[in-house]
Amino acid sequence: MRAVVTSDRTAGIAGLELADIAYPRMSENDVIVEVHAAAFTPGELDWPATWTDRAGHDRTPSVPGHEVSGVVAELGVGTTGLELGQKVFGLTDWARNGTLAEYVAVETRNLAPLSAGIDHVAAAALPMPGLTAWQGLFDHGHLAAGQTVVVHGAAGGVGSIAVQLARGAGAKVIGSGRAGQRETVLGLGVDSFVDLEQDRLEDIGKVDVVFDVIGGEILDRSAQLVRPGGALVTIAEPPRVRPDDGRTVFFIVEPDRVQLAALEERLRDGRLNPVVGTVLPLAEAPLAFDRAHRGHGKTVIRVVDRD
Repeated sequence: MRAVVTSDRTAGIAGLELADIAYPRMSENDVIVEVHAAAFTPGELDWPATWTDRAGHDRTPSVPGHEVSGVVAELGVGTTGLELGQKVFGLTDWARNGTLAEYVAVETRNLAPLSAGIDHVAAAALPMPGLTAWQGLFDHGHLAAGQTVVVHGAAGGVGSIAVQLARGAGAKVIGSGRAGQRETVLGLGVDSFVDLEQDRLEDIGKVDVVFDVIGGEILDRSAQLVRPGGALVTIAEPPRVRPDDGRTVFFIVEPDRVQLAALEERLRDGRLNPVVGTVLPLAEAPLAFDRAHRGHGKTVIRVVDRD
């Protein structure tokens, strides 16, 4: 099968190439998914799990990409809950070959069924941002109806989903970003927008949750926004500054079938719309790791043209 592979961790983006590799092998409780669309995180080439397995052994040549939407092509031993030919989407294991390929082996628990009417490109753009936003807001931030949340980087892939989920949960949402992102963020339905280049964070006042995807000075200064009992949640880096009487949480997203199903329901009924940017064929996937070839929104690789 064809896949995007990398073998030299020192080569960076230049080490990515389209190649013919062996068809994936299934383990117990796996399925093989025929990949129709896939997505990736640009920083994957810096992740240790891109280069080694869980035991620390070299696993190159490695296939990047961990977000997938496709069709079940084979069922492994012990597989339950999925059927051959079924549309699925999900977030794959960090330490196994990924989704920038024609086929990928995935643990069944990391996939959820996908409704017939949902486009694979939209579905592939959802797992990483959707699960990250869900876990940040609700599992770690404990956001509830009537509370106020600040979403830093609200125009981005994760931030835009966080805004939509928070609004759907009945929270007041303050979105931040650069001046040029104002209309995009306001279009997501935030209650107010904060220009990180011109406005003072301190003027926001106290909030229940700050959800940060930026890190650095913005993360440091956001600690003072958290009211007693609230939470400062980030995926950027461990917080250096703590709220006076609140929690700090740095986390890495985890696959979750129940949460994927909840996201799929919201996508299906129009309550959730991932921001899809550039869509490229598999042959051009190596180019997509270069910022110059990515537009605004989540870059998606279309592997199969049919749904």
